[in-house]
Amino acid sequence: MASKDLTPLSFFFVLFFCSFPPQILTLSADQTIKTFIFRVDSHSKPSIFHTHYHWYSSEFADAPRILHVYENVFHGFSATLTPDEASAIGKHPSVLAVFEDRRRQLHTTRSPQFLGLRNQKGLWSDSDYGSDVIIGVFDTGIWPERRSFSDKNLGPVPSRWKGACETGQNFAARNCNRKLIGARFFIKGHEASGAGSGGMPPITAVNETVEYRSPRDADGHGTHTASTAAGRYAFQASMAGYASGIAKGVAPKARVAAYKVCWKNSGCFDSDILAAFDAAVADGVDVISISIGGGDGISSPYYLDPIAIGAYGAVSRGVFVSSSAGNDGPNAMSVTNLAPWLTTVGAGTIDRNFPAVITLGDGRRLSGVSLYAGVPLNGTMHPLVYPGKSGVFSASLCMENSLDPNLVRGKIVVCDRGNSPRVAKGLVVKKAGGVGMILANGVYNGEGLVGDAHVLPACAVGADEGDVVKKYVASSANPVATIDFRGTLLGIKPAPVVASFSGRGPNGLNPEILKPDLIAPGVNILAAWTDAVGPTGLDSDTRKTEFNILSGTSMAAPHVSGAAALLKSAHPDWSPAAIRSAMMTTANLIDNRNQPMVDESTGKPSTPYDFGAGHLNLDRAMDPGLVYDITNDDYVKFLCAVGYGPKIIQVVTRSPENCPAKKPSPENLNYPSIAALFSSSSSVGPSSKMFFRTVTNVGPANSVYVATVEVPKGVTVTVKPTKLAFTAAVKKRSFVVTVTADTRNLVLDDSGAVFGSLSWSDGNHVVRSPIAVTQLNPL
Repeated sequence: MASKDLTPLSFFFVLFFCSFPPQILTLSADQTIKTFIFRVDSHSKPSIFHTHYHWYSSEFADAPRILHVYENVFHGFSATLTPDEASAIGKHPSVLAVFEDRRRQLHTTRSPQFLGLRNQKGLWSDSDYGSDVIIGVFDTGIWPERRSFSDKNLGPVPSRWKGACETGQNFAARNCNRKLIGARFFIKGHEASGAGSGGMPPITAVNETVEYRSPRDADGHGTHTASTAAGRYAFQASMAGYASGIAKGVAPKARVAAYKVCWKNSGCFDSDILAAFDAAVADGVDVISISIGGGDGISSPYYLDPIAIGAYGAVSRGVFVSSSAGNDGPNAMSVTNLAPWLTTVGAGTIDRNFPAVITLGDGRRLSGVSLYAGVPLNGTMHPLVYPGKSGVFSASLCMENSLDPNLVRGKIVVCDRGNSPRVAKGLVVKKAGGVGMILANGVYNGEGLVGDAHVLPACAVGADEGDVVKKYVASSANPVATIDFRGTLLGIKPAPVVASFSGRGPNGLNPEILKPDLIAPGVNILAAWTDAVGPTGLDSDTRKTEFNILSGTSMAAPHVSGAAALLKSAHPDWSPAAIRSAMMTTANLIDNRNQPMVDESTGKPSTPYDFGAGHLNLDRAMDPGLVYDITNDDYVKFLCAVGYGPKIIQVVTRSPENCPAKKPSPENLNYPSIAALFSSSSSVGPSSKMFFRTVTNVGPANSVYVATVEVPKGVTVTVKPTKLAFTAAVKKRSFVVTVTADTRNLVLDDSGAVFGSLSWSDGNHVVRSPIAVTQLNPL
């Protein structure tokens, strides 16, 4: 950190504050009709209008152009307009903000036991497996016939439920039951996304040969995430024999409400996502699971991020929102969904793997992974070829139409990972006449591997093994190889390991808030699947499977959604912040070897920038001892602290807010982690940061907790007081943490930070918060 160049962390700090914040988004000169979302001050509605819709359609936009009216988590509407029309509406005194609709992307059996859940004891027993809790899943819809969504032996639908079972193509009211209690689809933003000019845009109609204009899932992702969170027990489950056993979600009796906001090959539009938040809160969900994020790698300010805005509206009404951290790791600052009211979940491995072994002609054996379930190679050696040897980039990646059949026919082909789906590369090889594929990671992916249900005998290997294979091909006159598929292997060590693809910190918007919050199982997860497409998701894959195995932070977030449902059921009075705190302060830091968790991409110990507070452990989260609670007023003060004015805050919170005369500090949000930022241009001598926190006792009434600090290297940490005493009358106690660093001599690790922790213990509970200390370079 000695360099004076702008680091990624300080760059984003500058980007955030120097572009901050226009009331109205700067609109393009292009007059193509697009969808815009308008945040309106609802208190300005003239009394002559009976509803907000009548006001909006009379004063702002013609009724046919209005797509959604938002009433619950957000006040406003979305409409199809030219940029000039949107700009004109934006000048209306009642309009607080305008932003253009954006496309978002999906962040795409044994894991409950890996989280510490056991039958007839602990959190599953205490919560009745989440039977009274409703989880809303925002995704690609649902395949309702799966056993995971059976309502056998479930009681009545919770009386507070006000949702609907919307019908449509291949989806009838009877497809909902006491398990799948609601299903909706949101398509207006998708349909209005086509280009047009000089009038209404052409409708981007759903291609009903590959998609359903209904809540039915044509993609599979939504069915998988819903069953991961709340799937019922399904015996004799597997994906073509892999991961065989009893499939079950984290909260097997929780009720599911499916909100289809993402469409096959089309992504998910902000206007539809916001409409789903609005509906889900009105319907009465307790938990929202959203495995969706931006596809550009840069997080928008909260007031321009409908996921952050919709989630705030939900959380402010007591709904827990779990979101995926994104799959752009292991790059630093790749974590997405950064709002502090969201629970942001990264991905780790579990102790199950699907090994495959490559045997080269010289006798060397290399380890990889695969979910191939077709006709095996049976030990037969085949010629081995690496198309990238020619120097043609597209051929090295096995892109569509890049392979010469004369070169690959009858051979095992080495393909580099990147630029196209992993399974699609295998299809390209198969079409060109290849008999197998070795999929090699590059330096970017390191040694991180995930299994795929390939369409031909294929195996993924890490970067090191990939280099071995390529060198063998280059050095041998007649290179040959074979691939042996070993099925399912349990008890893998080490586990959990932070997945190489999992989004990493620090937080690019507000580094005072550590993100991700925690990690959960997200690699090789078995869960229910659609009948509309085969396990690879390729249009040409006609195989049918009841279950599929997927990897991604998309798979990790629903684990936390299910966990939240269990905790909500066991502790109905806990707020979303209290539930998150319980998960974070009890999270695991060690793997099944009793060693510190490692980073899959490097093999080195991981840090809180990789895993947040640690890996979810529900056995302990049920009884955390103390929690860090956060109120709506606390979040408003945080928005004041990061520089938002009253009108911008109202875009997020729905109500006019006044900031305190003395500007708060963003690091004093009552978060279960501590992130201390220091400038390297500090004056001579140490610099200090103070952090104010309050804990609430949710354990035995008469408890005394004592502080223990694991001090980051080169830093001094003090806690006052060092002892917190609670009684039946005194359930809350506050304390101050002071972090002091000599920034001239601070030696940071490879991630640009040093880490420690603060733990409170009463002899039974350990309430742990990570401490991250980093240094900002001068501008």
